[in-house]
Amino acid sequence: MITNKKNWAAVALVAGILLIAVNLRLPFTSVAPVASWIQSDFALSTSAIGLLTSLPLFAFAAFSPLSASIARIFGLERTLFGALLLITAGSLIRSSGQVWTLYAGTVLIGVGIALGNVLLPSLIKRDFSANVASMTAAYSIAMGLAGAIGSAVVIHLTLNWGWQVSLAMFVLVPAVALLAWMPQLKKHGTSIQAGASQSTGVQVWRNPLAWQVSLFMGFNAMPFYIAIGWLPTILMNQGISAAQAGSMHGVLQLATAVPGLILAAVIRRMKDQTIAAVVVSLMSAVSFVGLIYAPSFALLWSIALGFGCGASMMLCLAFIGLRTTNAKDAAALSGMAQCVGYLMAAAGPMILGAFRDWLGGWTMPLLIASGIAVLGALMGMLAGRNVHLELTS
Repeated sequence: MITNKKNWAAVALVAGILLIAVNLRLPFTSVAPVASWIQSDFALSTSAIGLLTSLPLFAFAAFSPLSASIARIFGLERTLFGALLLITAGSLIRSSGQVWTLYAGTVLIGVGIALGNVLLPSLIKRDFSANVASMTAAYSIAMGLAGAIGSAVVIHLTLNWGWQVSLAMFVLVPAVALLAWMPQLKKHGTSIQAGASQSTGVQVWRNPLAWQVSLFMGFNAMPFYIAIGWLPTILMNQGISAAQAGSMHGVLQLATAVPGLILAAVIRRMKDQTIAAVVVSLMSAVSFVGLIYAPSFALLWSIALGFGCGASMMLCLAFIGLRTTNAKDAAALSGMAQCVGYLMAAAGPMILGAFRDWLGGWTMPLLIASGIAVLGALMGMLAGRNVHLELTS
């Protein structure tokens, strides 16, 4: 009987983690396919739409370093519950029909996602220390599938009821996750400090390896969120219909889930992840060039770009566990990597939007995105080494 209770508790925890993972992608990526409607309704510039895409990323950067401290006060489980509440509230506010609520709701969603992004790897490190790669793969798959389905569905909902109603309907997703996560709240006394014997001496902001992991994330997050924010617009400018562009955006995100089916087993067998980090970053670089010079193969480039971005982001999340020796260091590295990574990523959609307004075309912005992905490959050569964070005197 006790065994059955433990089994059900484990199943409930895994289900809760996967439902939280769904909410770390869907509320954010569902905006890009309907960006042209939002831009038209509010008469926004391309740069303003770029800001809408970047706002959650700025929230990620601002709150990622604070997430571990918040979790130490309230516990991992309660903090993640609060993150879902913020995502739920932000989803409702964003769709209320005014420009300021559009941006305010987006910020709230960003704060909620920031907390989840940082704390899920720490929770996995604490409760699934022997299966970090597998659990990371599972929630990466959940994020990719949710994003893909959302991108396809939001277009059809918008065509029938408008973008406000379609985005508002996505509030059901965090609401379900809130219900599923409630059984975990009884564990609120167990924070990321669990275990007084854990090492607490690593100063991640002064550690070279922590910077290498953080910059690897940044140089790969930039191309990913550029693609998430602008791919439908780029494709529609090339003559593809809104429905097809939305579907292609869904394909991109579906492809981000594929690495989770492959890399978990591969990572466990690798002496280090250097080659994998370089290859997947270069896939993204080649894909951006392909969108410029061979747009008729947009489906192929969307798949390759999604796979490359998904694999690189999954590797970065895995590095947080693989390059640390305890949950507290994992939370600290996660906070730093996501602060640096998302601050860099936030600049991506805005920079490309500004270049698009300035030059009137997508060639130079896409070449810039490709160059950024190449820098990600170079940083992957360092972050992928089989080493761990060491104490800094």
